[in-house]
Amino acid sequence: MSDQSKIPDFDPRGPQLVYVAVADHVAARIAAGELRPGARLPAERDLAVEYGVAYLTVRRAAQVLRDRGLIVTVHGKGTFVADPIPENLTTDRDEEGNAEPPSPTR
Repeated sequence: MSDQSKIPDFDPRGPQLVYVAVADHVAARIAAGELRPGARLPAERDLAVEYGVAYLTVRRAAQVLRDRGLIVTVHGKGTFVADPIPENLTTDRDEEGNAEPPSPTR
């Protein structure tokens, strides 16, 4: 069951890099169940139109999502939501969308 009320509005004007904002929004859609495991994502050019950003911005966002383990791209077939989805979608991220190392504990 999806809960689209948990998906924040996409705002490319925020303090975040635009490609990270796109990646975070797609990740939120996955976490909310709007995009299910194994589901095919729209083409990068279609996502660029949907988000109102450049095609290369979506391409970079897709790389961030691949690095996070949320999507897989199969040459000649498309890009799909990973199955299974990583359990922790809320890992702290730096401004480029990379997972930050855990804080040292004593």
